[in-house]
Amino acid sequence: MRKLPSLLQPRFFHPRYWLTWVGFGLAALLTTLPHRLQIGIGAGTGALAYRFARRRRHIVATNIRLCFPELDAQQQEQLVRRHLRSVGISLVETARVWIWNPAALRQRCTVHGLEHLQQAVAGGKGVLLLGMHLSTLDFCGAALGSYIDVDVMYRPNENPMLETVMTRGRMKNFPRAIEREDIRGVLHSLKQGNIVWYGADQDYGRRHSVFVPFFGVQAATITATARFARITGAAVVVLTHYRREDDNHYDIYLTPALEDFPSGDAVKDAARVSQLVEAGVRPHPEQYWWVHRRFKTRPEGEGPLY
Repeated sequence: MRKLPSLLQPRFFHPRYWLTWVGFGLAALLTTLPHRLQIGIGAGTGALAYRFARRRRHIVATNIRLCFPELDAQQQEQLVRRHLRSVGISLVETARVWIWNPAALRQRCTVHGLEHLQQAVAGGKGVLLLGMHLSTLDFCGAALGSYIDVDVMYRPNENPMLETVMTRGRMKNFPRAIEREDIRGVLHSLKQGNIVWYGADQDYGRRHSVFVPFFGVQAATITATARFARITGAAVVVLTHYRREDDNHYDIYLTPALEDFPSGDAVKDAARVSQLVEAGVRPHPEQYWWVHRRFKTRPEGEGPLY
């Protein structure tokens, strides 16, 4: 068992961390409550976000307007509300996996297609687990990690105490966490035959990206997925995960390894990744991370969308 970094570090008792301690204490208390009550509090948090987090609500509404033009204004607004409800619930779910034993999550999750991932691992060249930023990511990721070892990528938190909390959670749930900019770390892990979760569905700027459609809108899409697979020979397996309508159970889906990927055409491969993400979002669009400015980077000549 690896030694977890301590929260009882002298620097964390400085007044600048007092509010963080309060938040951590409330989160720890919340995660001891019955599941249904946790969900209710999360849903209530989402309702408050809809009312008061105007900037984030604007981003969500813009994304949904762009991606679901077939919905009328009322339907789009309902989807905004449902999304922020899902975001609120995800905050509670994430606190749960950071603080408590993730093995307890297995009873609430059904894994479909684990044999596909195991078969890909047996190939011996590593597996790039193509994920996407669904709101159940932390909860279902930890549950999947209790079945099979998965290395994950992350972005450090600017608050050192929160980063320590998150590091403790990652160390409990996953054998290795790789900082998002550590490309060598990703390649090394794949070459060792490991599984690495990788999310290629966010806007990382113009560098190393190409513009391909996402829900019919041109989106800067990183090309690293195909590069990783080409350099290492790793298989690529798609991961999706959803909270059921009753908020009581979760489904995790793994596909067979992609065929004819990478193709050698960066734009074609990025477009395929984008299509796979879109297909993963459509079953439960309210559970995708629409609070992210997915269309922040625009093609030359286009103005900002947010």
